[in-house]
Amino acid sequence: MKRRVLIYIFGVLTLSLGSCGDFLEEYSQNQRYATTAQDLDELLRGECFMQSPNVSSNTQETMSYSDGLTMNYPWLHVMDDDAEEFVEGGLPYTSNYPRNVLGSFYQWGPDPFLTLENAQYRDNDWERFYKSIGVLNSIIYMADEFRSKEEDIELLNRVEGEARFLRAGYYFLLVNIYGMPYSKATASQDAGVPLKITEYIEDKYFSRNSVEAVYSQIVTDLKRAAVCLEGFVPSSTLRVGEVAVNALLSRVYLYMEEYEECIAAADNAMSGIYSVMDLNSWTEGQNVISWTSPETIFTQGGNAVVETFLSYSSDWNNPNPDYTYPAQALSYQVSEDLLKCYDDGDLRRTSFFKNSLNAAIPDKYKTWTDYNDNDEIGSDFLIRLPEVILNKAEALAMLNRDGDAKIELEKLRSKRFAIAPSVTETGGALIDFIRDERRRELCFEGHRWFDLRRYAVNSIRPLPDNFSIRHQNNAYESNSRTWYENGYYELNAYTKDRAAWIIPIPNYAIEFNRGELQNEIRPNRELQRN
Repeated sequence: MKRRVLIYIFGVLTLSLGSCGDFLEEYSQNQRYATTAQDLDELLRGECFMQSPNVSSNTQETMSYSDGLTMNYPWLHVMDDDAEEFVEGGLPYTSNYPRNVLGSFYQWGPDPFLTLENAQYRDNDWERFYKSIGVLNSIIYMADEFRSKEEDIELLNRVEGEARFLRAGYYFLLVNIYGMPYSKATASQDAGVPLKITEYIEDKYFSRNSVEAVYSQIVTDLKRAAVCLEGFVPSSTLRVGEVAVNALLSRVYLYMEEYEECIAAADNAMSGIYSVMDLNSWTEGQNVISWTSPETIFTQGGNAVVETFLSYSSDWNNPNPDYTYPAQALSYQVSEDLLKCYDDGDLRRTSFFKNSLNAAIPDKYKTWTDYNDNDEIGSDFLIRLPEVILNKAEALAMLNRDGDAKIELEKLRSKRFAIAPSVTETGGALIDFIRDERRRELCFEGHRWFDLRRYAVNSIRPLPDNFSIRHQNNAYESNSRTWYENGYYELNAYTKDRAAWIIPIPNYAIEFNRGELQNEIRPNRELQRN
């Protein structure tokens, strides 16, 4: 086997993505081998953080919508029970609109990457993740090599810590998208994703590692990252510090049902400088989640929610005065099921959403729609303090420490109501309440789909076998030029409909690995009539 270290500074791409990309500073070095700690830091910043959408890309193959944005896994936000489609005016599909591009995800179809107009497009997320992991593997290896030369040890520790955090985060996303959920009883046999953590090229084809093996590597990376970043507080939420590591570790341990470890990691994260924003002082038009919010611990990437839901992508009026169609909307909205979860007096109902064309849409984020605003947020990989609090509360409830769990809930809910109603639930009902609170607080941040998967296999309080998600479907009537609801698609519980809860590994990866990677067959899903 040839051992070849894949480490070099690439010819740098000019970053002209606006404020989301400003922290990834522009470099002009020629391609060369990395020889210093500073080289590794530049490579980390330039190649390993998730990028914002590339506004110059505008092909359906790269999952763009009508304005040409390319996004990271936008489909994650339309498969769960927090979203439903919204249609009005125009034509039944139109190729670049979210309803067409994401429709097979919304319907949990056999090939989710096939549009409603039967156009195939490429899953680029798998490739993006593994490309970044390949560079991270080399950075981690070289950081250790450079220590023997007595290079800048402090910088090398920070670089390795950030690299290990990112590698752990990308494997966490990979295994929760393309693998089975973590089940304590079966994780050692359940299919995860391929693990590649060596810095050299291996002359072999890759197959799926077990879910247990992937999570074990994630924990190993995060523990080492915590050592490397001990005491480090980044100057920006766009870089990684010790608190971000412990926050992510609390999430991972929660998924693994390692509840004592989850609590310890959450406590470490909560001892940082971050605080929960008090919505009692929120004003209309203000975004709760932003780059500089006191709640934001770490953020990177773009914000697919902005382009997937109604207001930003679809509510346009045709400028031709003779064109009589109403505003065209072929997109998604907040589900009625989610909106019903908020009690009277819950300030999130007003501050997290707004109305557009009589539909509720997410409005939590400071986004790129404010073109000159440097406080925009990326939701592709976002960690906030409220999640850490809820991680700890759920872990405490799972350990039957109901009183302690309610204390944690009060830390959050006291900032979400003028006077927060008392939490009276206990036992299993308290666990359910915390899960609902998690849904209310973390909606459209990429948690809900993953949470439903892990609830399904939880060893203490699994979702019932009759759990299901129904997504309404609409049809177009050409004579009246109107839409009408004509039925629904239903996703059954994970125990009954497992393959549909797992995104298939793309064909190009299967072909490259000569069939060593396999997908479960996703069933055809019939439209059910009301």
